[in-house]
Amino acid sequence: MSETYKMKIAGLERELPICPLNDNVSIAGFIIFGDVELTVACAKELLEKLPEFDYIVTPEAKSIPLAYEMSRQCGKKYFVVRKKEKVYMRDPVSVTVNSITTKSEQKLILDGADGEQIRGKKIVILDDVISTGESLQSVEKLVNKFDVDIVARAAILAEGDAAKRDDIVFLGELPLIFK
Repeated sequence: MSETYKMKIAGLERELPICPLNDNVSIAGFIIFGDVELTVACAKELLEKLPEFDYIVTPEAKSIPLAYEMSRQCGKKYFVVRKKEKVYMRDPVSVTVNSITTKSEQKLILDGADGEQIRGKKIVILDDVISTGESLQSVEKLVNKFDVDIVARAAILAEGDAAKRDDIVFLGELPLIFK
């Protein structure tokens, strides 16, 4: 039987699998895919904590269900920053990113047409978990190419030192587990 970390998120209890990052540090793996009850509850709680905004921007892929549900609940459009350029993209804009949960450098790409829609608008940057902040900073760097007003950086959970930040909105703290 694998080890788990029990926590309450948006009023719901969940047991998260413990996942080793290296010989000294593990994380509690938080995946929202397929957990509709949790997605709906987290979307509601996050929307209550956010200032007024025009659009949600989220990186691919784990936070897409949350962005969709928040969009459904508030009626505001969301945009997905992709990891690979797609054939439908016109004038794609990109930045590179490193994350503790991804082993190699990645590229984040926004369709130029989407960028023009968000230009000058109030934006919420949304992710499932904020850990080192590298992904968040990369999305921020990307959307800032379109002169947006970032009114909030939000996630369901803040991991490790990210929970000490006062510039993000989140629902709960996810600890780093040291051996």
